[in-house]
Amino acid sequence: MDPRRRRLLFRSWHRGIREMDLVYGRFADAHIAALSDAELDDYERLLELRDQQVFEWVSGAQPLLPEYDTPVFRRLLAFQNGGAVQK
Repeated sequence: MDPRRRRLLFRSWHRGIREMDLVYGRFADAHIAALSDAELDDYERLLELRDQQVFEWVSGAQPLLPEYDTPVFRRLLAFQNGGAVQK
């Protein structure tokens, strides 16, 4: 695995709250190796956000901001929901 993917994998498992460790970490374990450079850019952008904000989007407590409605976020959400892609 290249250094960028290793760094993102580490960041995925070392968040501020355990719930997001599981959201990001499990997704990264399953998908990080197959993400393109552009998808890695989108994923990295998600990792820069506050954990609580992303958790609210993933849990459905708050609507997703349009600028973060990317294919990578939809894949993360589908992964959390057992594979069902939400639109």
